[in-house]
Amino acid sequence: MVNLKKLTFIFLGFLLLFSTGCDKVSNTPTKRVEELLNKYQTVDDDVLDDLNDVVDDENDLTNDQRERYKQVLKNQYSNLTYQIKEEKVDGDNATVEVEIEVYDLAKINNDVDEYMNNNRSEFTDNDGNILKEKYTDYKLDKLEKAKDRVKYTLNLTLTKDDQEWKVDNLTETERQKIHGIYNK
Repeated sequence: MVNLKKLTFIFLGFLLLFSTGCDKVSNTPTKRVEELLNKYQTVDDDVLDDLNDVVDDENDLTNDQRERYKQVLKNQYSNLTYQIKEEKVDGDNATVEVEIEVYDLAKINNDVDEYMNNNRSEFTDNDGNILKEKYTDYKLDKLEKAKDRVKYTLNLTLTKDDQEWKVDNLTETERQKIHGIYNK
């Protein structure tokens, strides 16, 4: 009976040690960046809420176009790959350099704009006004078929707050890179 109590005590000790150790292991700048990027890859609820806010702010889109655009971005997120390159810690501040690879939506946007400029009559009415819905549908058709990929480097900053590392708010440039729309 004494041996069973000892084993239980030892097991609880290891369990406590293991759970405390895991917290420290997951509380590093690199782990926090991995958590953030994994949220994009899995299109978790927080990412989905932000995505919905961004797309809903697009006033020129029809409801169908909004849904198609959301799908393009969900596809972008779920196909994002990354590699951590370097972590630099300076006191309560850190920077994690990460290389991401995403679909090159910037190239598609540029190609669509060039096509429209060279074939303006396909996207204008009889008075020469641009048919925004037709242009947007054409662009979404191309974005949905994205195959080419591009690599970007992100230097994500983190701040230690109350002994916990937190990724700072992403910059507009970092968001554009994650969305694959950053023009170099």
